[in-house]
Order: sequence, then structure tokens, then C-alpha cells
Amino acid sequence: MTDVARDADQAVFQQYRKLLFSVAYRVLGSAADAEDAVQDAWIKWSAADRSQVTDPKAYLARIVSNLALERLRSTRHKRETYVGPWLPEPILTSADAAETVTDAESVSMAMLVVLETLSPLERAVFVLKEIFDFSHAEIAEAVERSEPAVRQAAHRAREHVRARRPRFTADRSRQREVTERFFAAATGGDINTLMELLSPDVTLWTDGGGKVRQALRPIVGAQTVAGWFAAIGTVTYQGVEPADMRAELVEINGGPGILFTAPDRVIATVTFDIGADGRIAAIHNTANPDKLGAVADGTTHDVGTR
Repeated sequence: MTDVARDADQAVFQQYRKLLFSVAYRVLGSAADAEDAVQDAWIKWSAADRSQVTDPKAYLARIVSNLALERLRSTRHKRETYVGPWLPEPILTSADAAETVTDAESVSMAMLVVLETLSPLERAVFVLKEIFDFSHAEIAEAVERSEPAVRQAAHRAREHVRARRPRFTADRSRQREVTERFFAAATGGDINTLMELLSPDVTLWTDGGGKVRQALRPIVGAQTVAGWFAAIGTVTYQGVEPADMRAELVEINGGPGILFTAPDRVIATVTFDIGADGRIAAIHNTANPDKLGAVADGTTHDVGTR
């Protein structure tokens, strides 16, 4: 292969790299695994007979989907034996990275948690059909299943997600307002404002993965959850004194969230799921240090679907 041809092939791959990461991340819920899948896709693309490729975008999407599905199947056992609640690996996103509300919702912690309850095949099919608008025929080729099998998996996945994830997304300004008020109340120890912002049956999910001390079961109820966050500025957390801990508002997984850092490391991320009543219905707190690498390195990801 000539250098010119190699450069052209690399340029084509780079053109779709963000899209490939967006597919793989939604299928896997892990930034590190998604990056690995994209890298493996590059290896396969480099070795392929590209003279036979008429649609590079579809071809690359098929490759990365299949690689992500294989990886998801191989990691499923680890997730089944995980210590405490399993949450996705958070990523930093820019406020305009998701082109539409649907893009942002589809990469939210709340949605990724629901996708985790699907079978690997259902998850891959749902992501490709509902989020990236692939045809059943294209998906069948990507996941190496018959078209009827893909249609059936798509139907099961859609019903499952619909039952667990009502089609409601708070508008962006409301998300921002609630997050900012929560941030001020938590860092100021204002339990009354926290109670106002939380739904009565709010659920807090904390993921320490057995690496750092976190609740091993979901914490339910406004009073308990408010007390948990009101104590942030008064207690040592993961060996870090309150005076040495920094909290800031950042964009995480397509919406506003809170990033907690120590002088030498990222400690945790917190994201919010806001219900139809405008109050916080669920909070996802990721503190497992193994899952904070994508946030710690400061990379902002484009999670658009086009």
C-alpha cells in the first residue's frame, strides 16, 4: 500500500472515530472498553480489503458494534459478581456535544443503567436501532443474526426500556437550575433546600466497586439522601479532609453533574435524574477509582449520533 492510500484510509477512519466511540460506549457503558473496541476496529479496518467497501461509515459501524458485543459478553460475568451497585463509567461531555435532547438522554447515566439490564444482544440492537437509526438488515449484518431475530430482539428491548425509562426528559435549563441549587445546598450543608429538591422516594446509587467505602445497597428516601449529602462538607471522605476537597459543576454524560476532587486525584462524580415533577428522582454517585480514568484525563467526548 502506498503512503497516500494509507493516509487516505486513516483519514476515513478518523472521520468516523467519534461516531464509533459513541456506538461502543452506549453498548458497553465503559469508556475504556469503548476505546479498546475502537482501536480493534482500526486494526480490522487496516487489514480489510477496502476496495470492496462501498459505505465506510456503515462498514466501520458494523465492525465496532460486533467488537463491542463480543466484549460485552466477555465482561458480563464480572458485572454479575460486582461488589455493590454497578454504574457505568462516566465521561465528560460538552454542553453542545449532543446535537439533540435524544442524544443527551441516550448517553445519560439513567439510560445506561437501564441498558445494563438488557441482554448483550438486546442492548446492541437497541443502541443501533433506537439511537443510531440503523435498519434491521444493517443490524442483522453487524451482530451476525437473522433479520427476524433482530426484529424480535429490538421489540423486546424497546418494551423493556419503555417500562423502566418513561419518555420524560427535563429541559436543559431545569436540569441546570436543579443541579446548581443542589450543589449550593450540599456544599453549604443546607438540608432544607436538599429536601425541597428531592422526590420523596428518591434513590441514591453509589458505586465504590469494593475499592472505596460506599453504600452496598441503594439509599432510598429524601430524608436519608439529604442527610448523606448535607454531611459532605463536615466529614473526611476517602482519607480527604473537607478543606482539601474541591467540588465543581461539570458536564457529565450529556447533562450537568458534580465532580469531586482531592489535590491528587478525582474522588467521585454525581449525576441526577430529574422526574416529571421537576424534582430529583435518582442520583448516581460513581466513586470506584477504576471508573474515573476517563474523567480524570480531562477528555471531553462528543456523543452525537450523526
